[in-house]
Amino acid sequence: MFRPFVLLILLVFTITTHADVRLLTSIKPLQLMAAAVQDGVGEPDVLLPPGASPHHFALRPSDIRRLQEADLFYWVGPDMEGFLVKSMQDHRGESLAVQDLPGMTLRRFGEDGHGHAHTHDHDEHAHDHDHDHRPGSLDTHLWLHPANARVIAARMAEDLARLDPANAAKYRENAKAFSGRLDALDTRLKARLDVVSRKPFFVFHEAFDYFEAHYGLEHAGVFSVLGEVQPGARHVAEMRARLQQAGPSCVFSEPPIRPRLAETLTEGLPVKMAELDALGMTVDTDAHGYEQMLENLGNELAGCLEAL
Repeated sequence: MFRPFVLLILLVFTITTHADVRLLTSIKPLQLMAAAVQDGVGEPDVLLPPGASPHHFALRPSDIRRLQEADLFYWVGPDMEGFLVKSMQDHRGESLAVQDLPGMTLRRFGEDGHGHAHTHDHDEHAHDHDHDHRPGSLDTHLWLHPANARVIAARMAEDLARLDPANAAKYRENAKAFSGRLDALDTRLKARLDVVSRKPFFVFHEAFDYFEAHYGLEHAGVFSVLGEVQPGARHVAEMRARLQQAGPSCVFSEPPIRPRLAETLTEGLPVKMAELDALGMTVDTDAHGYEQMLENLGNELAGCLEAL
């Protein structure tokens, strides 16, 4: 007569002793991949607040505490988040630099031999994104290649399945569904971007090479300027000359900051300004967030170039 009651107690005990896997990522794009894998089971956390640069972030005591409490921690790697290297030596949970994952498609700056002309304006108060883009250095914006997202999500699913075997099937099912949705999105983006692949555009930060290469695009130049430092007249003239030579074109900045130079640079020229959000700051953190980030990039690029 007490059997149902005993079974209920055992069930409650099983549920209450199962602790959620605390998954933490360094940046939002990795969090979005984790959200797809954990959908319906748990919610991943992210270390960097919205708008913070992964290149020049300083850990606070609360950040170090969250890092130490995480069961699983994913970051791009020392080439991107150098501020994490020292903390990782003391990290007690599992951690993975995704740049080291087998099967990743990795790029290095200058490897294509395209010889893009870069217009730099260096100063001791460098913009957050003015980091190591020397020829031969690793391009760490690897999350903008959908094939890399598949590799990372699959690894996350296996790691979660090992730590939480009760939900192993769900994690793997989610990763498979995520890959399928990426296939469909990939087909749509390729069809739309192929039409505008020869139209010229410029960027203020060389962050989109993975996305460009995958979809057959190629920026005409990079204006690596500083957020708050106005370059000299000669510098502005050189950049304007390049825009004049290109004719109708698009110039893309990144949120949340549009370089002060942008209006001066493009005034009176047949140039359209738009934004590309490389970190997914404007999308919701849910199972479809990563796809939305890629779709937004494709729509912004295509939308501006189609209007030329």
